[in-house]
Amino acid sequence: MPLKSSGCLALATWCLATLYASPSYAQPAPANPTNAPALVENTLRNMPEQDLLPDPRVLQRPLNSPLPPSGVPVAPWPGLATMNIPSVNDYGNKKPHHIMTLEALSPGEGPSWLLPSEVDAQRRTDMEDPYYVPTAGSSHLVPQIMPFRERLQKKGFAFSFTYKGEAMGNINGGIRRGMDYVHELTLQMNFDLGKMAGLEGWSVHTLLMNRAGREVSHDMVGEYYVNLMEVYGLSGHVVAHLVDLYAEKQFLNNRMDITFGRMSLTHVFATSPLICSFMVTCSAPVALKLDPGFSVYPKATWGARVRFRPTRDTMIQLGAYQVSPLNGNPSGWSWGSEDTTGLMLPVELTWQPFLTRNRLPGHYVFGYAHDTSRYADALGSKPASLLAQPGMERSAPMDIFWFEGDQMIYRMGGRNQMAGGYLMAGYIHNTPHVSSISDEAYAGLSFNGLIPSRLTDRLGIMYSWYHVSDRKRLGQTYALDAGLSLGSQVRGPQTDSHVIEAYYAIDAVPGVTVQPEFEYMVRPGETSHIPDAALVGLKVIANL
Repeated sequence: MPLKSSGCLALATWCLATLYASPSYAQPAPANPTNAPALVENTLRNMPEQDLLPDPRVLQRPLNSPLPPSGVPVAPWPGLATMNIPSVNDYGNKKPHHIMTLEALSPGEGPSWLLPSEVDAQRRTDMEDPYYVPTAGSSHLVPQIMPFRERLQKKGFAFSFTYKGEAMGNINGGIRRGMDYVHELTLQMNFDLGKMAGLEGWSVHTLLMNRAGREVSHDMVGEYYVNLMEVYGLSGHVVAHLVDLYAEKQFLNNRMDITFGRMSLTHVFATSPLICSFMVTCSAPVALKLDPGFSVYPKATWGARVRFRPTRDTMIQLGAYQVSPLNGNPSGWSWGSEDTTGLMLPVELTWQPFLTRNRLPGHYVFGYAHDTSRYADALGSKPASLLAQPGMERSAPMDIFWFEGDQMIYRMGGRNQMAGGYLMAGYIHNTPHVSSISDEAYAGLSFNGLIPSRLTDRLGIMYSWYHVSDRKRLGQTYALDAGLSLGSQVRGPQTDSHVIEAYYAIDAVPGVTVQPEFEYMVRPGETSHIPDAALVGLKVIANL
């Protein structure tokens, strides 16, 4: 089943490319194969100019677009995901290079060269900056302070303050009916040290947050692996939880950047604005959030990450992060109290093609991480009389693999990467020997403009599947056979569960997004002992 999801996405991408290929521009077989690049260049040069440029109708910005005419928002902005904190840069005085991403080390292409030339928008040149903007941005609830913001921006300081509230109620199934509420307040601050201290290419990023509330999954549904609400947990219930405090340096003429300091691994690895528009998968898929070594937002540890683009259509990033228990240092400030258990070493390769004249972006992310910490055998150590080799349970490090793919299938409402509709799918695998959720697969869609007059609204639907490690299930079976209790949170040997989530995000007024939610969970608690649960809720995001 997981393989089918990624396979279907790849097939859809190829079908899309074939659909947009015009027979009138089909390339004849070259007489001299070594002259293929020149033939492609000649073919593209002879194509009518209007067939190379995007359709003007799909680039028309909606009247309520918060983006400036340049298409590049003033940083930082909260957008649809918490982790979108671009560098602070002045776009007004000169033509920017690709600040939203990086300049490529090589002028050529990677895998995109295998696509038909008629559908490969990066064949001859890189994209303009607006095409790399990862969200549609966000307006401000209090526009009266914009002159003050602009004065600070010129001096090198930018900030955003955001409220995110979620209310979710269980209306059928689960363990009981009822509703829970959680909220999150975040303050993001960026310091451009080039403007402040003449340190060109240097910047400092900080993020403080406050979370409060209860999780409907635990209270009403009886589910303890999958959080059905996004902004619950890991905050310590303190007034100001420190999430980020890290420095960034861009070098090699913006061809490489490095970040180091206190940060969450899921700010940059295994995440995206699309994934984070869903409650269940923000800020990363569940199977990754449960891994002790994966410092998921708002958990932060010491770490460093290097990122570069080998070619115009590929990105590589690799990092090294401290591993400490997820529930350690709940305030974010007590760095000396953290117990270091190992080192997390993630690496991620992204292929980002732009298809057809309308520059439809795709993101195909392949990631791997090795956690050097030693984790207890998921089988457990009791009862010894039923284990095949009593006393031989072994600890082991953890290896994590993930694939996350999405492809825009139509563009509507501008040049940024959220101005259009996407299909998406992904698969995550953890070492079963030491993990609770060993496998996860998801597939979904995210469309904008379903109502023609509301181009900035979005509809999202996602199905996700979670498989409990066979090793853990076997240990639970052994314990039950011996008459031992599995604890108050587990009703029986656990196998798998399924979640369907649907939302409609409404750009209600400038600076405010209202998002009605529906979720349906099959096999809560990963057993058949709890009835399937149906939930409805509401998420509100307000940006000062």
